[in-house]
Amino acid sequence: MGRDHWKKIWVGSAGNMVEWFDWFVYASFATYFAGAFFPEGNDTAKLMNTAGIFAVGFFMRPVGGWLLGRVGDRKGRKAALTLTVTLMSASALLIAVAPTYSVAGYGGAAVLLIARLLQGLSVGGEYAASATYLTEASAPRHRGFASSFQYVSMTAGQILGLGLLLVLQNTMSDEALHGWGWRIPFIIGALGAAVVFYLRRNMLETEVYEESGDDTPANERGTVKALMAHKREAFLVIALTMGGTVAYYTYTTYLTKYLSNSAGLPKQTATLVSCGALIVFACLQPLAGALSDRVGRRPLLITFALGSTFLTVPIMTMLQQVGSFWPALGLSLLALVVITGYTSINACVKAELFPTGVRALGVALPYAIANALFGGTAEYVALWFKDRGVESGFYWYVAGCAAVSLIVYLAMRETRDIDLNRVGGTPKPESGRESAGLPASR
Repeated sequence: MGRDHWKKIWVGSAGNMVEWFDWFVYASFATYFAGAFFPEGNDTAKLMNTAGIFAVGFFMRPVGGWLLGRVGDRKGRKAALTLTVTLMSASALLIAVAPTYSVAGYGGAAVLLIARLLQGLSVGGEYAASATYLTEASAPRHRGFASSFQYVSMTAGQILGLGLLLVLQNTMSDEALHGWGWRIPFIIGALGAAVVFYLRRNMLETEVYEESGDDTPANERGTVKALMAHKREAFLVIALTMGGTVAYYTYTTYLTKYLSNSAGLPKQTATLVSCGALIVFACLQPLAGALSDRVGRRPLLITFALGSTFLTVPIMTMLQQVGSFWPALGLSLLALVVITGYTSINACVKAELFPTGVRALGVALPYAIANALFGGTAEYVALWFKDRGVESGFYWYVAGCAAVSLIVYLAMRETRDIDLNRVGGTPKPESGRESAGLPASR
């Protein structure tokens, strides 16, 4: 790939990293600030309250996906990416200064909720804008490799959050962390988002967007009306996301809590396990993305779905019994290796389904709906099963979601060789089913 390709990937990825740092530190530090916004009670109940607010952020993602997807298709990918980071900076700052329950009662939880809603708006647009930007900015034969940097940067943001947590755990007392130290990552996140705002204002637009031969009328770009011409593609995005997003949030955001709250590992050990596993996970993304450029997207997706369907229950069961660092790390790595088949290429697969005039919205809205229904609720569902005394029920839930996506992967067609610059892009009525990746009607 040329120098301009790498520059676009760097700027897009750096901003994505800060966005997801802000998004994930909420989950990483939840065990420390859960008691600050709610009255005394059961620890699991407090975590459920903060997990509920975490999930609410996901339910704003469809709104953010619609709003910022529309901006991305009408004003350009650069405009959408700049707006997302502005919203994220504001939300991180709100959490950093939110008053505690002892100061403002449930007023602090209300501020936390508003901030999480803003984060949901931001991330709802960020995923699609960055997925579209990275896919369009790459050389055609390297789309899988280039778009894999979305999850490299997402994971890097989470690693930085966990790394900061480890530093604070080892330099501050537990009392200080619970009292005020949990605010530090949100202050850092707000400052980082301000830097990214400057970088994104000077980023280059993609050539695919600027030179689009798409036949979508200008006044219909980024509209739900235009998206409805691609209903099958939108449904496909929801279905192929379902299993992947549940598995991803189970083994990333929820893993640290699971290891400490269910397996009984010390918080520092659980954090170290998550951080170490995620570092390896991030390194795997470009390798798997490059592999998809050679063998296609479907083989990787099918491998993920098979592994997640049949390995989730034994992996989660064994994780609950681990008593030390190395077994926990090994099992976590096994799970994340399986998930790599989805995370490394899901961005480009979704972008390859839509024409330029509706690509950002086409990726954003259905993906955000799937995340609101499945990804954002994964942690809450897990804690609900635990609170009811049937924690293993959650393992089967994750495996079941993967099984549904497996059916979709087996039915869809390959998207690797689709031309993003093809003139028109709107499927003909008689071939619409095939363009959605489903078998043609006979």
